[in-house]
Amino acid sequence: MQVYYDRDADVSLIKKKKIAVIGYGSQGHAHALNLRDSGATDVCVALREDSASIKKAEGEGLKVMTSAEAAKWADVVMVLSPDEGQAQLYNEHLKDNLKQGAALAFAHGLSVHFRLIEPREDLDVFMVAPKGPGHTVRSEYARGAGVPVLLAVAQDASGNAHDIGLAYASAIGGGRAGIIGTTFREECETDLFGEQSVLCGGLTSLIKAGFETLVEAGYAPEMAYFECVHEVKLIVDLIYEGGIANMRYSVSNTAEYGDYVSGPRVVDESVKARMKEVLDDIQSGRFVRDWMTECAAGQPSFKAERRIAAEHGIEEVGAKLRGMMPWIAENALVDKSKN
Repeated sequence: MQVYYDRDADVSLIKKKKIAVIGYGSQGHAHALNLRDSGATDVCVALREDSASIKKAEGEGLKVMTSAEAAKWADVVMVLSPDEGQAQLYNEHLKDNLKQGAALAFAHGLSVHFRLIEPREDLDVFMVAPKGPGHTVRSEYARGAGVPVLLAVAQDASGNAHDIGLAYASAIGGGRAGIIGTTFREECETDLFGEQSVLCGGLTSLIKAGFETLVEAGYAPEMAYFECVHEVKLIVDLIYEGGIANMRYSVSNTAEYGDYVSGPRVVDESVKARMKEVLDDIQSGRFVRDWMTECAAGQPSFKAERRIAAEHGIEEVGAKLRGMMPWIAENALVDKSKN
């Protein structure tokens, strides 16, 4: 694994470029502001003409253009709009407007890896993917630190795509924490798998199952919430600070023993087999095809599942406790910015 730091990057390569950031949501605002504060003097934000984010971007002193205008103007175009709309964005607004020899950049490999977008051959195509939400990318930069960033090159038309991408990654703060070399395929497939099997799908399913098991057994929903939701953050913080061994050392002996004897009963080899099925769906492109079909149909099942999830008993108990106990509300790390 190749890891780069600020000392390895020539940030002047990006400072003298005209940079367009498409989108001003979670990642978009962080990239644009960090680039500006790193000395990039020509940064614009590309938004729809009716976007509510125009005032936010202009309030920070940033230029705002449409995507087509930005493509004609910029040397580097960073696409930070939602994955499901990127192909249409590229085909309708970027493809015929990007300068000859410009750089097209992404923060996730999905559109390029699964060929939803097939960039013009004259373009540099690279990825700079912070491993953290946008508000963290911005707040860490503001305090003089950064979050790790993944860097990959899919197309090197200029022969300098890697160095330009490295400079970009450094300018948004990645060089302070570490810029890790990877590929579009590796980033995309591991990211999708992690989201579905562990970080979002796996974790939320585990939390819901634990909460429902306790409530159905007659325990108070508030107690179930504390044990199956609230304390997840505390355990994850311990693992983040020093690994699983550190967490096991820090918790009670009873909790550690329960980890060893009960964890494998809940997450057994059959779970790993189902995780392999999830990975196969991702690697084969089946998941992306299904997702794009869902989006083309207006996301009916996606929106229905979102509504059902919002009505789950955990949400009601969580809202109640956040209203009663300020500490819980203050420690709920929610990024409310949207594209």
